[in-house]
Amino acid sequence: MFDFFSNWYRRYFTHPQAAVLVVLLAGGFIVFYFMGSMLAPMLAAVVLAYLLEAPIQKLTACNMPRFGAVALVFLMFVLAMAFITVGLLPILSGQASQFFQELPGMLNRGQELLLRLPERYPGIFSAELVTEIGLALRRGASDFGQELVTVSVASIPAIITVLVYLILVPLMIFFFLKDKDSIRVWLSRFLPSDRSLVSHLWGEMDAQIGNYIRGKVYEIAIIGATSYIVFKLFGLNYAFLLSITVGLSVLIPYIGAAVVTLPVALVAYFQWGFEPVFIWLVVAYFIIQFLDGNILVPLLFSDAVNLHPLAIIIAILVFGGLWGFWGVFFAIPLATLVKALINVWPTREEEPVS
Repeated sequence: MFDFFSNWYRRYFTHPQAAVLVVLLAGGFIVFYFMGSMLAPMLAAVVLAYLLEAPIQKLTACNMPRFGAVALVFLMFVLAMAFITVGLLPILSGQASQFFQELPGMLNRGQELLLRLPERYPGIFSAELVTEIGLALRRGASDFGQELVTVSVASIPAIITVLVYLILVPLMIFFFLKDKDSIRVWLSRFLPSDRSLVSHLWGEMDAQIGNYIRGKVYEIAIIGATSYIVFKLFGLNYAFLLSITVGLSVLIPYIGAAVVTLPVALVAYFQWGFEPVFIWLVVAYFIIQFLDGNILVPLLFSDAVNLHPLAIIIAILVFGGLWGFWGVFFAIPLATLVKALINVWPTREEEPVS
């Protein structure tokens, strides 16, 4: 047994390039695991800088100086953020507030429907089961209300934090974009001179992560806008709030689409009941999900992310458990990194058995 592990260690971990990879991976994991919350503004700035790098490169390809391209793109970004903050967030906040005010009424109607189930389907639903479900719903609503009160009490520190982030994150984005080459040179000083494998792996992942982030932003915008148009045409209540939720659900492949289906269906059912308009809305919603998964995603991501669905779900569970929202957001790029590491990991030939 000792010889087996000794040979395994010599084969996979004694190559100089492997040692560099191990140190970098272990150091990165430790830093982000223990300092992830503190580095959240920097992570947000890096994500947005990746997103803004594409239009900057297009402008510089047209013989525009990089500083001028950075200034122009950054100005457009600030104007877009100001529009979202001043124009869209109040609408979203108003619909969310109205939704939570009407939520108790929806729960009461849902409880009335539950109480009718034993009469309509006595062989499937018993009165005891329906009573337990009603109690669970009331407990869940009570706990949710208490969490809302807790959040509202702690809203002042949260507002201060958001205001600080509104200043820090744009500043970091600007300097990440303006001094991109200088930052790369400075970071390369801490790497060994023989880093060909690390450079190759970083170049591949840099392109994939950048394309993934931009693709996800485009997907969120397209799915959110399409959902809003469809919901508005049907006259669905909370159309803006639900379309934002549907758009953000694409951050979590497979799971997000399944989870967000429930609030859309519930709001539609409580608004219209089991009428033809409810059925047509549900059909339209599933058409949006079908087109997203079978047309939009292949167009945006092509073969850049070639992972099995089971690997994607496991990556979401693992990295989401480690780093929360950012782990979920970067689950697919991180899974791609793991796959690339497995494919390029240097090994030594096994010694012949004497």
